[in-house]
Amino acid sequence: MTALTRRPATGVTDAEIIRSSAQEPELFAEVFDRYYAEVHGYVVRRLGPGLAEDVAAETFLIAFDRRDRYDAAHPFARPWLYGIASNLVSRHRRAEVRQYRALARAGTDDTVDGHADRIERRVDAESARGPLAAALAAIAPGDRDVLLLVAWAGLSGEEAARALGIPAGTARSRLHRARKKVRAALGDAYTTAGGEDA
Repeated sequence: MTALTRRPATGVTDAEIIRSSAQEPELFAEVFDRYYAEVHGYVVRRLGPGLAEDVAAETFLIAFDRRDRYDAAHPFARPWLYGIASNLVSRHRRAEVRQYRALARAGTDDTVDGHADRIERRVDAESARGPLAAALAAIAPGDRDVLLLVAWAGLSGEEAARALGIPAGTARSRLHRARKKVRAALGDAYTTAGGEDA
């Protein structure tokens, strides 16, 4: 998945909205409207639905409180918001690891409807879910953050580095280590499920 650095439909960048919200705080609602659903989805994947609503909401509360510190040189707020969400997820590391371990134990769902090719891809992906969850649970938290920001949030490596406040080279190293561990854990299932080389 590639980074979504799209120009908003209104033609106004996130940076412009955030800057304007200093005088008109209600304008920040546009940033919320643009990104809440995807930030919430990311947190659901990391922590499960039980904590996602609170963590996603807190992400935007923190962003609102810190909007005066937003670097307007970056027109899109996605990496910034995902960085805040990742920091909040880190407070729930044990819950995240428990979720991955539970997914690893859950097994696969054999019931799939659709065309033969879609069924085959779904079964392959389902069979990789348990080992993938186990691999994610075993990856160092910093490495996991970079991997999931790239894989699930669709950030580029540079955006993930900016989101986490780390150098781009560190993000690349963490991403490489995480991918290597996932490949090792999944073996042939990694290739079948659509994994790519780092």
